[in-house]
Amino acid sequence: MKQINIGLLGCGTVGTGVAKLLIESSSVITSRLGAILNLKRVADIDIETDRGVQFPQGVLTTDAHTVVNDPDIDIIVEMIGGEGIARELILGAIENGKQVITANKALLASQGNTLFQAAADKGVDLAFEAAVGGCMPIIKSMRESLVANQINSMTGILNGTCNYILTKITDERMPFEDALSEAQQKGYAEADPSLDVEGIDTAHKIAILTALAYGMNINLPNVFIEGISKITPLDVAFAEHFGYRIKLLAISKNKGNQVQARVHPTMIPFDNLLSSVNGTVNAIMVSGDAVGDIMLYGRGAGMMPTASSVISDAVDIARNLMAGTSQRIPALCVQKEHIQNINIMPMDEIETHYYFRFAALDKPGVLSTISGILGRHDISIQSMQQKGRKTNGSVPVVMISHVAKEADVRKALAEIDHLDVVSQPTMLIRIEDEKLD
Repeated sequence: MKQINIGLLGCGTVGTGVAKLLIESSSVITSRLGAILNLKRVADIDIETDRGVQFPQGVLTTDAHTVVNDPDIDIIVEMIGGEGIARELILGAIENGKQVITANKALLASQGNTLFQAAADKGVDLAFEAAVGGCMPIIKSMRESLVANQINSMTGILNGTCNYILTKITDERMPFEDALSEAQQKGYAEADPSLDVEGIDTAHKIAILTALAYGMNINLPNVFIEGISKITPLDVAFAEHFGYRIKLLAISKNKGNQVQARVHPTMIPFDNLLSSVNGTVNAIMVSGDAVGDIMLYGRGAGMMPTASSVISDAVDIARNLMAGTSQRIPALCVQKEHIQNINIMPMDEIETHYYFRFAALDKPGVLSTISGILGRHDISIQSMQQKGRKTNGSVPVVMISHVAKEADVRKALAEIDHLDVVSQPTMLIRIEDEKLD
């Protein structure tokens, strides 16, 4: 029986899961593949720690370059992360004619165009199912299952840490800081959680998916990013009053000659399926012209769910090798000569509905002053709510707008926040609700 050798770079949480599946599920994989996926070498800076996996003698090494340069290894699996040594090793593996698998969304989002071009030039595959959505097969769905569809939009919850925190704020009215602390205690958030809670991790993922959906190069710098650190139990309560829940959404929309790609806290209606996705779970809804709406749902991180996606890539590549082929499916969904230069719409041009919470002094004429400023900037109000205790003489005033332009909203809020009768910066949350207007 044919044997295909794998070299694993990085044996942290997910790398250990990959090794575990390759060793402990080898009979299942072999029965489905018709060949043996053999874990030949594993490189990590720490080869002494017991990872709960029984590695064969001589598999472990601290020298990743020896793995990349091993002529007997067919597939390199990069699980190191980051944008430094990981990039160097991936490019080295490609130069050596090896197939590559990575879960490194940060590297792909920032330098994927270069890496995919290098792989294409060398005639090898660079697979990345595990880079977006953990165990959800969103990359395979975009590149294969939905190949006949024009993608109209994608809306997703793509970061389990943020979703866990927002679930805690929603269900227990827990302040953000306390919810974050609990997420860290449970191992759902890093000691430095900024990549997650500031929306950067989610932006990496939607940048990759946007390129796949619309046949364009990856364009991370132009993705709008806003995190969840300002969300309060008060905003959650007001959202529920209006029939919404707050989620950190990755939103991508096809606008013809340009696309939207943005990440920010978003109010969505109770009847939107994404509103009921709680805890550390991820989900994404894709709208195509042929299929309509479809939704994928599952664990977006963790040792075994992510490792499962890595192994799916390994099996796909192994099948290609057994058939004597490679690059059967274009990395970015379309043939390279059809990749288009499509611009991401500037955030100032986005038009949507908005939630505003003003901290207004309880004085006559305050509401008319605020409404007047909004009106001068072409922002009309659909509904309003004023209730709650005074805090330092201020009361929360909440308004839901009709469709407005982001640039106009920013100008209006800058003017309102300078008023003497407004005691703190206005809270703004965007709304995605097709039933409005």
